[in-house]
Amino acid sequence: PRLCVVGSGPAGFYTAQHILKHHGGARVDIYEKLPVPFGLVRFGVAPDHPEVKNVINAFTQTARSERCAYYGNVTVGRDVTVAELRQAYHAVVLSYGAEDNRVLGIPGENLSGVYSARAFVGWYNGLPENRDLKPDLSCETALILGHGNVALDIARILLSPLGLLRKTDITAGSLAALACSKVKRVWLVGRRGPLQVAFTIKELREMINLPGARAVLNPADFTGLENAVKDAPRPRKRLTELMIKTALEKPGEKVMEAQAAAPREWGLKFQRSPQEVLPTADGKRARGVRMALTRLEGSGDSAKAVPTGDVEELECGLVLSSIGYRSLPLDPTVPFDTERSVIPNSAGKVEGVPGLYCSGWVKRGPTGVIITTMNDSFDTAQSVLEDLQVGVLDVSSPREGFGAVESILRSRGVRPVSFSDWEKIDAAEVARGKAAGKPREKIVDPQEMLQLIGH
Repeated sequence: PRLCVVGSGPAGFYTAQHILKHHGGARVDIYEKLPVPFGLVRFGVAPDHPEVKNVINAFTQTARSERCAYYGNVTVGRDVTVAELRQAYHAVVLSYGAEDNRVLGIPGENLSGVYSARAFVGWYNGLPENRDLKPDLSCETALILGHGNVALDIARILLSPLGLLRKTDITAGSLAALACSKVKRVWLVGRRGPLQVAFTIKELREMINLPGARAVLNPADFTGLENAVKDAPRPRKRLTELMIKTALEKPGEKVMEAQAAAPREWGLKFQRSPQEVLPTADGKRARGVRMALTRLEGSGDSAKAVPTGDVEELECGLVLSSIGYRSLPLDPTVPFDTERSVIPNSAGKVEGVPGLYCSGWVKRGPTGVIITTMNDSFDTAQSVLEDLQVGVLDVSSPREGFGAVESILRSRGVRPVSFSDWEKIDAAEVARGKAAGKPREKIVDPQEMLQLIGH
């Protein structure tokens, strides 16, 4: 069987890995719109979390298998259609992730100084489309809307001592901008309460222990919460206990001295829903956010935030909206649920289109960490393997695979990037990094990548 996967992030690679491991004859081609592979492992994981990127080693093993091929610099839906892929392969798996962000839908959202978390993370991680973001870091207070791990990542990058960031693969341009940053206070604001935060304990602990920054938590937000979490699942209980301890315990003398001297601070604000980004007098830039105070109806994860009628204004010159990513439809022939921004499917089989599958965020929505995506992708791969076994996928008629796609791409003037091409780019990035004392210096311009490999 000849199969192809669209997207080379964790979902794409784990799907390919599972199929190759459990079917000795299958051949899998992976298509990627960028010249470089690995998706959010390269462009989403924070630069100061290098250990999370170790999965790249396993993905590289998969890509080097003689039954796997990687074709970068190919945009499915433009350079080749899904219908054309379906003619060339016995099965097509869509694993192209979530390449857009959810919008706040409030006045002032487009003012200068307001950015999506997705664009900001893409900027410091070298995502080509965000390389010219030039965020304005000339204000003292930044406001991040959202209580997830991405929000904490951004707060940590904004407040980290430069010495820590210099040793990471953060891009040269964003490091230079952060060196001139005036931001010294970051508020993370959520619509719901401490029991509904979406970040995890590891990220919170890292933030609490960040050198040169102190946590500002309002004790009133945490009083009496011990009882509320007695019977909560263990991760939620431990996370809440850490917030309570940070908010309510008097630190020791040494810690107090360090905190008093800390030049930077961050804090969590709860039960506030953004109503409007307020403009400066000239109407061009953000100067603050007006928020509706909310009360919670219901409890636990299903609690809803309802406006009380009271409002409050928070001054800030930088607003980062971290309320989630969303997938976009790829091709008019592929069903798409615009409400939920996912491809309708059961166990990864796209509804009503035999031979078409999906995995990762475009399958289940933009939630979870790499391990969640791994399990999800194995499930989709299993659906493909079962369909091969019971004959839903007819492999008696041969398919040309990349042979057919190659002539289509050539006729459209598209030159794919191979995995060995990527390894040349990789080597160049690592060499540049070494010269600067970093693990790598990412190339942020796709044209430069293509020149480097002689395209």
